[in-house]
Amino acid sequence: MSGYDTLIYNGKIVDGSGNPWFYGDVAIRDERIAAIAPPGSISHDQADQVIDATGLAVAPGFFDILSHSILSLMVDGRSLSKIMQGVTTEIMGEGWTPAPFIGRGATLDYVSKHSLARQLPDWLEAMQGWTRFRDWLEAMVEHGVSPNIGSFLGGGSLRRIVRGMEMGPSSVDEIEAMQQVMREAMEDGAFGLSEALIYPPSAYVETDEIVEMVKVVGEWGGLYITHLRSEADDLLEALDEAIAIGREGGAPVEIYHIKAAGERNWPKMPRMIERIEQARRDGVDITADLYPYTGAGTGLASVLPPWASSGDGLFENLRDPEMRARIRAEAIAPSGGWEAMADLCGPEGITPVGLDRVENQGYVGKSLAEISAMRGQTWVDAAMDLILSEEQYISTIYHLMSEENLRLELRQPWVTISTDAGGHDPAWAKAMGPIHPRAYGTYPRVLGKYVREEGVISLEEAVRKMSWAIASRLGIRDRGLLQAGNYADIVLFDPETIGDRATFTEPHQLSVGVRDVWINGQRVLAGGVHTGATPGRIVRGGGG
Repeated sequence: MSGYDTLIYNGKIVDGSGNPWFYGDVAIRDERIAAIAPPGSISHDQADQVIDATGLAVAPGFFDILSHSILSLMVDGRSLSKIMQGVTTEIMGEGWTPAPFIGRGATLDYVSKHSLARQLPDWLEAMQGWTRFRDWLEAMVEHGVSPNIGSFLGGGSLRRIVRGMEMGPSSVDEIEAMQQVMREAMEDGAFGLSEALIYPPSAYVETDEIVEMVKVVGEWGGLYITHLRSEADDLLEALDEAIAIGREGGAPVEIYHIKAAGERNWPKMPRMIERIEQARRDGVDITADLYPYTGAGTGLASVLPPWASSGDGLFENLRDPEMRARIRAEAIAPSGGWEAMADLCGPEGITPVGLDRVENQGYVGKSLAEISAMRGQTWVDAAMDLILSEEQYISTIYHLMSEENLRLELRQPWVTISTDAGGHDPAWAKAMGPIHPRAYGTYPRVLGKYVREEGVISLEEAVRKMSWAIASRLGIRDRGLLQAGNYADIVLFDPETIGDRATFTEPHQLSVGVRDVWINGQRVLAGGVHTGATPGRIVRGGGG
């Protein structure tokens, strides 16, 4: 067979391995890369479509190992903001997954409180039939998604299935029940277990219980991936816990969005890096990822102690005068054992942006300090009343990290890139109000700011951190690297113009510089315009 569907010629090939770029041509046949050849060695007559890549980098599609596109893909399968960054594979599951929908976790409350859920009545009904982990991934692909998709099993969801939102240790029978669910998820293709240990109910889980789940993951060759129990005052202790879990559970460890939060903790980052390096020297397989911003994003309820949400009763607890007084006291003067976000950056460093109700729109973009002054309240009462008013997640920006540490983290060979965000289209996402700019700008920001402008890392190293380093970490051997026989997930971008446009004040702005994207051999982005194609497939880990 000699004919090709597409020939991309005269581009700078950055193949994902980290090796120096070279000029070459890439030929696509069906869903695979058919050939990579010296410039001009493949006749243009051999291809149905010929693409001139002069002046452009030709790279493997980027992986997002920390995607929150579960609900946004249900709204819009194109994942426009991710495709415009060159992302071709999204890996989800930080802390929660919508399946399996069984046991005590079979409640829509967790999902229905998200602002996007209001656009998803049909999906919310469909979720109740997802009794296996794979059911939701199959439903998404059947519906049509542009990127490839895969997921870890969310540890919070796993806990909810058996324990609901109860605090305290699990019994032997409950642990065995959770292990069975974990085992079935690995059989269905989960990449492993994901814990987000500052959020309920994962915050209620003891180390030994996680180890028992990770033992199952290790049996299947999976990965333990975690938002550490602390990224601030107890950062090093939390890292030690993650290392111990991996060692005792027999599975590799990945640290989500590595950071040292709060100015008083910034000096801990070099120590954290050295501790990871020592663990690797000792034979512990541990790596990390990051997003290239000094502002973090999570819910406004993170200013309150995790036990405020026990029994899934956050709103009821905030309405109860006695409980509210206890919550207020702990938020103002934390006793320890939880990530007190307001204590780390102060109310002036907290910006609630995901406010839906009309009466709260005057607060969007203002700090919690400003909001409390406008309302004539303490910052904690203003936060609690906003949570009660909205009765939803309330996306919030926390300005916590240092630029110096970010550059240091980015230089580490075992650190990769992730967004910690969903895929959005400004056409519908602006109605949500401001969100974290990482949803639109992560990968172009690295390639523009940290590669081209500042020279923190090389172009080849940046692409490796976005592609093959993640694919190989996940055990995916036929994507993430430009070589014949691999799936044709390919990105063409201009190294001289690529960059982010989204900001914390104006986040709904698509990045620039990515011109063309192919996924499984189909052109999804052509000349910077989404084609509407939805060729995404499920990528699997474990035994799937």
